[in-house]
Amino acid sequence: MNCMEAHELLHGYLDGELDLSATLEFERHMRGCESCSRAYQNQQTLRAAIREHAPYFKAPERLRRSFKPARPVRWLQPLGIAAAFAAIMIGTAWLALRPRPAGNLIAEEVVSGHVRSLMANHLMDVPSSDRHTVKPWFLGKLDFSPDVKDLAAEGFPLVGGRLDYINQKPAAALVYQRAKHVINVFVWNSGSGGEGHESRSGYNVVHWTRAGLAYWAVSDLNQQELQQFARLMSAP
Repeated sequence: MNCMEAHELLHGYLDGELDLSATLEFERHMRGCESCSRAYQNQQTLRAAIREHAPYFKAPERLRRSFKPARPVRWLQPLGIAAAFAAIMIGTAWLALRPRPAGNLIAEEVVSGHVRSLMANHLMDVPSSDRHTVKPWFLGKLDFSPDVKDLAAEGFPLVGGRLDYINQKPAAALVYQRAKHVINVFVWNSGSGGEGHESRSGYNVVHWTRAGLAYWAVSDLNQQELQQFARLMSAP
């Protein structure tokens, strides 16, 4: 089993959905792969934090009182019940299986990677504000060279970098700061793409493509400042 296969099976393993053979093979790979083992630990940390800190809201009493027990529909025949049930199942399956836009999936993965790096205390493999230290560190670890810029004078100092895995590809994660806000810039090989920005789960995301590489910046920084950062990063 290679790292890409292990990445695809990770959530199934966490949810207990793998058969015995796949489980044993996955665990064997985990024992010998530090990167995949770290990804597994990060996912466990993220799930535990969500279970512990996710907000739950109790419905107001007047809202609960507004729901009255439904009166039984005596005229509905068994055939009608079966047809209604089939329609519900088909509709549910269609909603669950319909493909989501690729950009949406990547944005979700980028935000998850950003949150994971902050929660699991794995923000940097190479802590440095020197672009001439961070950029060469990726040599031999990736089959591309990310554009690492020194933006300290513009108020976005470089603080380091690390290896990550986004969109089923090895990625460079460049780490910048704006005051106390962390900005993760994920970079990976991409033959196509474009510019865009959006918000996900309270985080802002800006992305662009340059020289065959996809750049996705994510932070809790406000959208205006993050777009300013993206313009500086994407400038020739």
